[in-house]
Amino acid sequence: MKRITILDIAKELNITFSTVARALNDHPAISAATKQAVRETADRLGYRPNRVASSLRSGKTKIIGVLVPRLDVSFFSSVLHGIEGVMNENGYTILLFQSQESIKQEARGIETFLRSRVDGIIASISLETEGNGSYSEVRDRNIPLAFFDRVPQGLDVPAVTIDDYQGGFMATEHLIKAGYRRIVHINQYRDINIFNERLRGYLDALKQYGLPIDENLIIKGDFSLEFGRQCVRELMAARIDFDAIFTLEDFTAMGVVQELKAIGKRIPADVGIVGFANEAFTNLVSPTISTVDQCTVEMGEEVARLFLKLLKKGDYYKHKPEKIVLTPRLLVRESSSR
Repeated sequence: MKRITILDIAKELNITFSTVARALNDHPAISAATKQAVRETADRLGYRPNRVASSLRSGKTKIIGVLVPRLDVSFFSSVLHGIEGVMNENGYTILLFQSQESIKQEARGIETFLRSRVDGIIASISLETEGNGSYSEVRDRNIPLAFFDRVPQGLDVPAVTIDDYQGGFMATEHLIKAGYRRIVHINQYRDINIFNERLRGYLDALKQYGLPIDENLIIKGDFSLEFGRQCVRELMAARIDFDAIFTLEDFTAMGVVQELKAIGKRIPADVGIVGFANEAFTNLVSPTISTVDQCTVEMGEEVARLFLKLLKKGDYYKHKPEKIVLTPRLLVRESSSR
């Protein structure tokens, strides 16, 4: 089938090529009646804009690269939902890439974006990323860049996060106020700022309420459902006394729940549990799992708005990078409600 062009519309309406082009771009010099006639004719003929040609003329592709660690958890898919909604409203398309928590895949994603000439990149770093990873090249090329949730340390660019310290503190404080005293914290072994902040919140809550810090109650590893089960088995094998567990995310918390139930522990009577992230399943299992809500859709919307605001100002890196910190919400459910 023949590709319909602006010239075809111009011939159909007996007007100039430039008039059609301006009408399609909503130019103020073109009357409302002409704009309507051009749009109706374009729809009738099946006209589709040539984005490649348009991007060559303007230097803009209207495509934003979004790099996420993984999409098999609802946290990142929910953030993406927020980003995409705002971008679509503003005429941008999303080009999505998953790093799968791999620094090599992350580098491939960034290279894909650069080859695709995206107008900018929004990202959350992988667990393997050390330093600034491949993001320094993006910054050096003056390509707009913004981060959400996991942010590399040392690269001063716009970012939207939640207050992970406050989230860790409020989760631990809630368990203490519920009467738990031997609170285990399961964290990540990698040096990732958001997980470090959750640990710091946990430690400060213990200090504030006069509870001792026992290194035997702090377990570091890799988060997963199986790791949660493994942590419980190790605690039991080592005969370590505990009555609550605060995990760095919800899949590990689910593993904890499964293993505790398997060995006959009552939740929350014997052991209280709080996760982090508010994954969809936490309110569907039995018992429902208390967790810290990270305001995922709001996070996506905020980073998209921040990104576009700076993009419209021009000279993206000329302005002091904004850092937006959202306030987490504690969701108390059955797993910690004595």
